[in-house]
This record gives sequence, C-alpha cells and structure tokens, in this order.
Amino acid sequence: MKKILLSVLLVASLVAPISMAQAESHRICLAYDEGGPGDDSFNDAAQAGLKAASTKLQFTLKTTVTSGEAKDRKDRLTVLVNKGCVIVIAVGTGYASTLKELAQEFPETQFAILNDATVDALNVTSIVFADVQGAYLAGYAAALASRSGKIAMIGYSSQKAIFNKGFLPGARAAKKSITLTYRAITASASSVTSNLLRSGHDVIYLATTGSATDVFSVIATSNRGGKARFSAGLITQSPDQFLTVDAASKKFLLATVVKRVDLALIDLLTETLTDGGLYDEVDPVLGVYGYRYGIAEKSIEIRLRSPALIAARSKINAASVTASKLSS
Repeated sequence: MKKILLSVLLVASLVAPISMAQAESHRICLAYDEGGPGDDSFNDAAQAGLKAASTKLQFTLKTTVTSGEAKDRKDRLTVLVNKGCVIVIAVGTGYASTLKELAQEFPETQFAILNDATVDALNVTSIVFADVQGAYLAGYAAALASRSGKIAMIGYSSQKAIFNKGFLPGARAAKKSITLTYRAITASASSVTSNLLRSGHDVIYLATTGSATDVFSVIATSNRGGKARFSAGLITQSPDQFLTVDAASKKFLLATVVKRVDLALIDLLTETLTDGGLYDEVDPVLGVYGYRYGIAEKSIEIRLRSPALIAARSKINAASVTASKLSS
C-alpha cells in the first residue's frame, strides 16, 4: 500500500479548511447486516469504527440495515450506489454474492466488504483479518491455562488449516507435551463441547460465528456439577461471536481473541478519502484485493480475563511477536 504518500495527503487535507460542500461530496455509505447496531457483533464493531473515524475525517454518512434476504440486500446496496457514495461498504460475508453481481453492474462504484475474501472484483475491497495469528495466540493461552494437558479448537471444516498453522503451533510453543484436538461442526457445538469435556479437555477455543452462549453454558454447567477433575474454560473471538455471561460464570471465560474492525474501518476510510485505496492481494489465486489486518496493525489482539493468564501476560506478549509473522 502507498501508506507514506497517503499519510502526507491526509495531513494536508486536515490542515486545509474543509467546506460543507466538500464534506457532502465525501459521502460514505454503509449497509449493516441483519439486526443492525446493537448485535454485539460486526454491526456494532463497524459502528464504532464510523464514530471514531468521524472525529478525524470529514464526511457525511448514509447507512441502511438489511432484512437478510438476497433481494433486500441488493435493493439496499443499489439505493446506496445511487446516492453518489465515495465508497459503499457492506458488513459481513452475507453480502458477498450480492457484491459480485453489483460490482459488474456498477463498475465505476468502489465497494468494500468486511470479513470476507471471496469477491474477485477490482472495485471491491475485501477487509479481512489474520485468523491464523489469532488462533496462535488462542493456542498459546489455552496451553498455559490448561491443567489437564488437553485442549481443543472447535470450528468449521474450512478452518482446519487455521488449527494446523495457528492454534497447534501456538499451543506447542507454550507446552510441548500438550494434547490437541480439532472438532469441525456444521450446526450447534453443544454436543461436541460435552464430549470434549467428558474426555478431559479443559480449555476450548471456539472459532465459529454467531452465539457462543450455548457452548459457554455447557462449560459452566459442567463446572458447577463438579464431576470433572479440573474446571474447564472457554476462549472466544470477537466480534464473530456474541456471548451472555452472568456473574457466576464469568470466571470460566479465559480470554477473547479480538478483531479490531473499528481500526480497520478507520484505515479504509482514511485511504478512501485521500484518493487512495487498499489494493493488496488478499487472495492472489482468486484475484481478491483489499487488506488482511493482523497483529502488526494492532488489529488482532487477545484480551486476557483469567488471573493465571493475566499473570502470564509477558509470555503472551512475546508469543505475539511470533504470531505476527504468520501468514494465512
């Protein structure tokens, strides 16, 4: 990316007075996913990024919320395109198929999509995150937190590479003798979690999307039953998941791998409004362009919650250096 040149342009734009007409010409449009802000997930993370960007950059904002149906997604994005936006941003992979179609229909419009790397169009910027780096940190933390010596990652079949390249080496870097398990699911992870707990796994990294409450409830219930030798704990990821935690069970939430969508969105808007853009190769085979954010950009981090992991923060910070060098 042409970061140095774009930074100079941004400074110049901030020094010069900006009229209301100029601000109006810098119209940013964003389509939230189902539910809109208030979902404790990507919609909220995107909104936080917009609010932070508005304190640093001059632009007007148009937003919409989809019902989730394919026709509604297309209709809402088309309305935004016709508003003369500098960029039209779609929140979430649910918009991917719609953007593939609209990118061809409106080749002069610049689009972006958050958390998806499947749209192979030059006028679509894919903003994604280095999941392998996050998994490395999760594996490292899980191994440190485990007392049974058995930990697991639950994900989808497509995430096995993230386990092999991230979670597994991260765990082994913390404890060479750790036993690791990967379980792929297609629906609820509750039954898989129960089986893992019965077989002695005491730390689980949940890498799926959606609600993590069911898995957390299984862990909390098992711990309250007192049948296992060691209490189990959960490592989540945000904003991919939302989770309901009460005062009695919060001690079983060990850590959270966080994708800083807000920082990535600020970067995207900064580049866009200075006549630049994010055009790195995200997937050269598919021809997907944009940017993959990771630890080096401070956009992947792990927030520690358990006292034992907080006490080991210096070790985990050191592990972040290794993790930051991993590529997907």
